[in-house]
Formats: sequence, C-alpha cells, structure tokens
Amino acid sequence: MINILVHGLGQDEKSWNEVKNQLNNNGINVETPNLFSIVRNYQVNYENMYKTFADYCNSFNEKINLVGLSLGGVLAIDYITEFPEKVNSIILIGTPYEIPKTIFTIQNIIYKFMSKRIFEKMGCPKKDMISLLDSMKNLSIPEKTPNIKSNALIICGEKEKNNINMKSARQLNKVIKNSKFKIIEKAGHEVNVDNSKELANVIYNFWKDNEKDIK
Repeated sequence: MINILVHGLGQDEKSWNEVKNQLNNNGINVETPNLFSIVRNYQVNYENMYKTFADYCNSFNEKINLVGLSLGGVLAIDYITEFPEKVNSIILIGTPYEIPKTIFTIQNIIYKFMSKRIFEKMGCPKKDMISLLDSMKNLSIPEKTPNIKSNALIICGEKEKNNINMKSARQLNKVIKNSKFKIIEKAGHEVNVDNSKELANVIYNFWKDNEKDIK
C-alpha cells in the first residue's frame, strides 16, 4: 500500500515533516509530494496541477491511502472520483465542500500586495499562486463527493468550530457514506502543523482499522 500526504495551499511537503516522522516511527512509510514541484513544467493552474498530481499517483502500481489538507483534499477528491479503483482510503483535512469564491477573491487581492519572497519560500512564484487561485473559483465539489465509496475520514481543527471549514467538514461527513468525522484539539486549519502528534495518531489508527497489511 502506498500512503500519500498532500499539503495545502500556502504549505509545502515540509509541512508534513512531524507527522511523517511519527508515522515512520510506527513503521509506516509515507510519500509527501510537493505540488508546485510536480507542476513546474506547466503553466500553474488547477487543471495542470491536478493532471500532474494524478500522473504522480498513477505512477505507483499499488493502491493508495490518500490524505489531503485543504487544496490537497480537493485534489484527492478529484483523483478518487476519476480513479476509484486506485484508492483504498481517503482522509480529508480542512477541505472545502464548496469553493468560497469571495474568500478566494479577497485572498488574491491580499497576495498581490505581499512580498515575492514569501511565495518563493513555498516554492511557488507569486504570479503562479494568484493564477492557481483564479483557476479554482469555478470548481464543483458537491457533485463529486457522493460518488466516493471507499472508507473516508473527515478531519477539522477544533479552532475552526465557528467558521466555514467546520461546516464543510460536517457536510462532507454527511454526503460521503462510508465516512467518519474527527475533530483535532488544539489545532486550526493547518492541523498537520498545529497538532502533528495527534493527527499522526488519528491517521495511524484509521489506516490500522482499514488495512490488513500496512507497510
């Protein structure tokens, strides 16, 4: 089984370092791709990012356990929709049920005034980040989620209890039939950074319950 952890917007593969280390300590190997690295030979937009991500996942001959945070969760939903036979289980963390177009528009305005150096640290040029957000405004997630048949776990940080991300998490849990719901304490949107120990434990236990041969 291949275990893949997919970072969110504003993160890179290093955001999973602590979670990865703890899973490694439990004897589980994980892959942590950098989304901006795998799409670097193409114009950066959601369509190309998904295509390169799908190619990356399909390069493995084994079935996959997918974990996606935010943007990573959106990509995971698209992948399991197109290649259901490739996915053994899916974990969605802080993943939107519907794309918040207004928030994306405001975020892009903010990005335009931010220093280029901030984006360079993430491995994504400023213009590419703005282009990516623009390309995501019209994505449709609700029509895809009812088709997810594999075991699923929906996770949200405790500190998001009063915002749209918690509502999205509960809605995803409602529409994905074989899903469970878990709130991670002492964590906001970046659960993998805010409470890596608890998240690693939750991921491990979920995989353990759903796999007979974790490697």
